[in-house]
Amino acid sequence: MSHRLVIRAEAEEDIAEAATWYERQQVGLGNDFLAEFESAVARISANPFQYPCLRRKPEVRRVLTKRFPYRVFFILRESDVIVFRVLHAARHDREWKSNVPPK
Repeated sequence: MSHRLVIRAEAEEDIAEAATWYERQQVGLGNDFLAEFESAVARISANPFQYPCLRRKPEVRRVLTKRFPYRVFFILRESDVIVFRVLHAARHDREWKSNVPPK
């Protein structure tokens, strides 16, 4: 079963900031980051329950990107996968915990 993807504004900002930063480091690297993010959300959409549960009520799960050190945080609501933060692995957990969407 495939799930509908919803990306919240905070996650969109995270993605844009990371892509811009990588693009400044090397031309084309920002697009590589975006492609890696798309790959991660495709894996989430295909089987969201394979990723670890970090918190209950609401149930927060996380997938790691493969090439870049980023964590994609999401929750499930019926047939939706809601991505609410995309954070560098070095960022503190309070960054995502403060943005968990209400039930």
